[in-house]
Amino acid sequence: MPEWETIFKDHGRVFEKPAEGIDKFVKLMKKEKVKRVLDLGCGTGRHTVLFAEKGFDVYGMDNSKEALRQTKEWLNHKGLKAKLKNASCYTKFPYNTGFFDAVISTQVIQHNYINKIRYCISEIERVLKPEGLVFVTVTKARCNKHRTKVKKAGLRTYIPTEGREKGVPHYIYNKTELRKDFSRFGIISLFEDKQKHLCLTGKKCLEDK
Repeated sequence: MPEWETIFKDHGRVFEKPAEGIDKFVKLMKKEKVKRVLDLGCGTGRHTVLFAEKGFDVYGMDNSKEALRQTKEWLNHKGLKAKLKNASCYTKFPYNTGFFDAVISTQVIQHNYINKIRYCISEIERVLKPEGLVFVTVTKARCNKHRTKVKKAGLRTYIPTEGREKGVPHYIYNKTELRKDFSRFGIISLFEDKQKHLCLTGKKCLEDK
């Protein structure tokens, strides 16, 4: 979406601190001996940089070239490396099936219409190895702290008509909907963070024999 290119050019590192729950997920990844992790919708690199610091083999993917430029700049400043790709999470991911041990995506996948979001979830599942880990956060509240005006664009779907994310679709999840869309994962935890985001940790289910 071209809106994100503008957001990152105008606002730089929109997020710098790790998302709530990431510290526990890092501990889980180490426990499960994760090596290769995908930061899906990596933005300007807050988690890409963190995972590289923790010694993981990190891949970052985002549809904004400006975000990836800033991620690379941050990595270089820290003397770290990660493999970055410019691609949309709503099309087929540029990675082989079963390529990753873990995928994380914070405040990304809900920014589209539900058919596109569900395709993205199917791609997360595809690129994960059997019993691979996922950590995803999504929006659960229609009105944010800035009281941005929105227009309805479909079932549970709203588009801000002003503010930083003007024109960007937001699909509003609840726990039931999120569990349903991640039904092919064993849910390890599902909680609401302080910013009213739903945070899901799961493990990809083994295929039926």
